[in-house]
Amino acid sequence: MKYYAGVTDNSWFNYLSQTSPEDVNFWQPSGNVRFKAIPFGSPFLFKLKKPNNNIAGIGYYVKHTFLPITMAWDVFGERNGCVSFFDFKNLILKYRKDGLANPQIGCIVLTDPIFFKKEDWIEAPSDWANSIVQGKTYDTSDNRVGKEVWEKVKEVIERYRAPENNLLSSSVSTVEDPISRYGVSFTKYRIGQGAFRVLVTEAYSRKCTISGEKTLPVLEAAHIKSYKSNGPHQTSNGLLLRSDIHKLFDSGYITVTPDYSVEVSSRIKKEFENGKEYYKFHGQKLIYLPPSVDERPSTDYLDWHNINIYKS
Repeated sequence: MKYYAGVTDNSWFNYLSQTSPEDVNFWQPSGNVRFKAIPFGSPFLFKLKKPNNNIAGIGYYVKHTFLPITMAWDVFGERNGCVSFFDFKNLILKYRKDGLANPQIGCIVLTDPIFFKKEDWIEAPSDWANSIVQGKTYDTSDNRVGKEVWEKVKEVIERYRAPENNLLSSSVSTVEDPISRYGVSFTKYRIGQGAFRVLVTEAYSRKCTISGEKTLPVLEAAHIKSYKSNGPHQTSNGLLLRSDIHKLFDSGYITVTPDYSVEVSSRIKKEFENGKEYYKFHGQKLIYLPPSVDERPSTDYLDWHNINIYKS
């Protein structure tokens, strides 16, 4: 099993350890190097910077993407590890020399983060070199140090999971077998709202599936079956939509049929005496679908929206 130990900013860790975030943005100030060290669902350890030379927590890798800092704040907010956008922006600009007002940064999206109490911190791997700037990949199958460190991490997590300790929320699932837990099936994977938005945005190649709009700040990840109705944060329950179309979709004035055709309700014209902008989409097929069949809209969720939400 592969996992990654990432060099972690102490202030980022300290701030987030006081909250219980469902997902976090482990950001990189430069926006030009794609993170490819570990596969989807793999453990990502928080290795603190000196003087705290320890493994102090864990998250699970969902996705890497590049976002302007305004968008990164819009998606993750304080889960970027800062109390305000002003602090976040100043922290990013401190590391950059290009003078850009809204630079693009790297975003490593992690879900189900666990921040260890200080007494549970684990010594850094014995082969950790001072020259390591970003992090290091380990493999428990062929690396003795990697296996030893993972056994210690697993022991801490199992202790946190013990009912008598009650140190984790009930929403945190088992990590005893990360490969089976974080496999291809999203049903075994607890995705947070921020991770959901990033996954849907990337699956649809950053364009509205109905209008084709590509302006990133106005694109939103829409749940087909609403979250309040127990619709999951998974890509097959999502559509990337322009913000106005998203509102009409959630309100039932627009829907998508199981054959991926768009329907626009006559109620828009009846209720608002308008709608020309939207009726041009009626009857068309979705402009873009994710290449992966597993990420395409589920017919079950589309049926749910047609029956329960759409104003026919």
